[in-house]
Amino acid sequence: MSEPVISMRGVHAELGSRPVLRGIDLTVRRGEVVALLGANGSGKSTAIRSIIGQVPVGAGEITLFGTPRRRFRDWARVGYVPQRTTAAGGVPATVTEIVSSGRLSRARFGVLRGADRKAVRAALELVGMADRAKDSVNALSGGQHQRVLIARALASEPELLIMDEPMAGVDLASQEVLARTLEEQVSQGTTVLLVLHELGPLEPLIDRAVVLRDGCVLHDGPPPRAVGQHALPGHDHVHPHAAHDAEPIRTGLLS
Repeated sequence: MSEPVISMRGVHAELGSRPVLRGIDLTVRRGEVVALLGANGSGKSTAIRSIIGQVPVGAGEITLFGTPRRRFRDWARVGYVPQRTTAAGGVPATVTEIVSSGRLSRARFGVLRGADRKAVRAALELVGMADRAKDSVNALSGGQHQRVLIARALASEPELLIMDEPMAGVDLASQEVLARTLEEQVSQGTTVLLVLHELGPLEPLIDRAVVLRDGCVLHDGPPPRAVGQHALPGHDHVHPHAAHDAEPIRTGLLS
């Protein structure tokens, strides 16, 4: 087994006074592509925000590359793509400026040099936005904006890519570009953890699906659609380890 890149053990977290994560266990190993699935409010986004330190953990432990998160400092190894609705909205900046900000974690003294500018150009080309490099991000469509956010994360050449609903509100053409971009990263050995509402064009890339419900892991294994011919949206699938609960996974919740 390859080494864990992310490990969550018994993680509890609250938003305000409301419990959101209720003892999450999750391991993502090097080179894996893992999708977090579940209905709205199931804890998907809170889980990944707890990994990157945006949400405090009330109990349990999270490690990144074998280091407890509270002591982890090498954030250049991690690329994060937030939900588009919460990122860079209305910022008066060019596409290049936004993507360059993702390279600062690797730049010496915060000054971009030749290798840094080359990485920024490569990231823009990878997501098909090189021709819009000088444009304002406010002039972009939703799909183009999402590509810029992904390029920003890729500019640091991360070993781990964490993405929160990268396909949400994105047109089909951009979804296909993003799927090809992710496929390229996976082929280079990048580890990926992403929140999805539905698998869509990313389905062939997903190694494991972790389904959350009410802040608990309900399923950890093959994506629901790959479990069997009856495990389709609107049908029930019972996780083999939870069969005694007699509570089926409603895969229809995922779409």
